[in-house]
Amino acid sequence: MRTVLVVVHPEATHHVEGIVGGWYDSDLTAVGRRDAETVAVAVRNAIPGDAPVDVFSSDLIRCRRTAEAIATPLGVTPSFDRRLREKSYGIAGGRPQSWLESRFVPPPPTGERMHHDEGVDGAETKAVFAERIYAVMDDVLARPVQWQVIVTHGFALTYVVAAWIGMPVEALGYVAFRAGPGSITTLHEDDHFHNRSVVTLGGTEHLRST
Repeated sequence: MRTVLVVVHPEATHHVEGIVGGWYDSDLTAVGRRDAETVAVAVRNAIPGDAPVDVFSSDLIRCRRTAEAIATPLGVTPSFDRRLREKSYGIAGGRPQSWLESRFVPPPPTGERMHHDEGVDGAETKAVFAERIYAVMDDVLARPVQWQVIVTHGFALTYVVAAWIGMPVEALGYVAFRAGPGSITTLHEDDHFHNRSVVTLGGTEHLRST
């Protein structure tokens, strides 16, 4: 049996300032820091007290702080991996959203979408983004640990889930799973059939209880 809890970092400064996130290293807001502690309690309550746990996280500050809050009550040290970062928006990172929107070239409704050039210098294509998330997921799932926590970003969660269910990268052109800040997605693999399920997607009940 394996259960993976995928946490999207809570509210960060770029959310409230209206600027582009991506690889821009924004911090959690005061609300985000409070929600990170709430997430940590929910994760601690979901995992049996004596179970070994892995905690993996994006290395950006907003995820690092979230992962550290989660790892402390679990008594583990988180592993930080830049491959779990959000999609890079190149030179748009840290600029106003309006700056990106005025230059962004959306993908076509049909045809090539994964290798589409969005018109922003240095921005990752969806293909490059997905391939690095798939690579880190290979490493995470190679670990023989029944409970794992992954702390990442809103868009990155789509490819974490897609990698979990074994969706081919070339089939990802239209895929988007919605999960908001501070949410927890629960993934489970059974012992007998080794089927992988998405038990919950973007759950926020723990945040509403505070």
